[in-house]
Amino acid sequence: MEQISFGVFDHIERTSGSANLHTLYHERLRMMEEYDKAGMFAVHIAQHHATPLGMAPSPNVFLAAAAEHTKKLHFGPLVYLLPFYQPLRLIEEICMLDHLSGGRLEVGVGRGVSPFELGLHRIPFYDSRNIYNEGLEVLRRGLSNDHLTFNGKYYQFENVPMELRPLQQPHPDFWYGTINVESTIYAAKHGMHVVTLGPASDAAKVVAAYREAWDPKGPDNLNPHVKSPKIGVQRHIFVAESDAEAYRIGKEAFKVFFHNIQKIWADFHTSTSVFPNDFDLMLKAGAFIVGSPSKVRDELARVAEVTRTNYLVQVFSWGNLTLDQSLGSLNLFASKVMPDLQKIALAA
Repeated sequence: MEQISFGVFDHIERTSGSANLHTLYHERLRMMEEYDKAGMFAVHIAQHHATPLGMAPSPNVFLAAAAEHTKKLHFGPLVYLLPFYQPLRLIEEICMLDHLSGGRLEVGVGRGVSPFELGLHRIPFYDSRNIYNEGLEVLRRGLSNDHLTFNGKYYQFENVPMELRPLQQPHPDFWYGTINVESTIYAAKHGMHVVTLGPASDAAKVVAAYREAWDPKGPDNLNPHVKSPKIGVQRHIFVAESDAEAYRIGKEAFKVFFHNIQKIWADFHTSTSVFPNDFDLMLKAGAFIVGSPSKVRDELARVAEVTRTNYLVQVFSWGNLTLDQSLGSLNLFASKVMPDLQKIALAA
């Protein structure tokens, strides 16, 4: 087992515990401060539109505030939905955030999987992959060169001066979210760090596929400066003093999470089967881990052993968990789970 580092993912979803957006944003900024103190490597936030699953549809606005509330913590979107951006503007904002944070920005990229979010912004779903591909190439060139020239179907630029350059050279690291082997191979060939979901057996296939396909000297590698990419596995967790308390609180929080993740689909009279409305089934699949510190430690140790991940990504704020509940879960995790997992990894 490799040495493990720890990260956080946050949809910044609407919660019944936060009365308004002002409260929600400031509670999440408080969590960012605590993640920093706990020694997390990075916090990755989602980008969603027209859904309570994502109440920070402009990640850069939130992350600019986060830069002022943290010192060592890396952060970034997982992912920027590239078809939603004018790429020149995004290049400028990436450079600004990288400098404002002292070189702590991590750049996740993707096209977006919700046809409804894309459609509401008049972005053709079946064109979104090609728009993403062109947008990513524009980002790569714009962040790495003094002038940008690109001639594609969706974007055309001729000798545009790149007056803003990122603090990190040649640029901040690129990341990719993946749920299957095919997209994992794509990410590996492009040298991007990855984070995946799913049962441990499925995540193990993703990790194995990445390790086999990763080529640090490949012609498509976007992160040639990265010596050891992070191959992450994400889990929703809640840590309490006892298994019974964690289960009781987690089950109620799951109801709100399920509503948030399904709402935009329900608005269009359909549904997604990615997250079934069955908390016990999600526990059995390992997507959610709730319990005492020892239980959470043992389950995450099994995830790390089965998948051979080197990056465990936790979701601490989800559903209707209050700020105090999320902070309590994080504190137990940082004091009683993280140290043991690091010892287990080193011993293995």
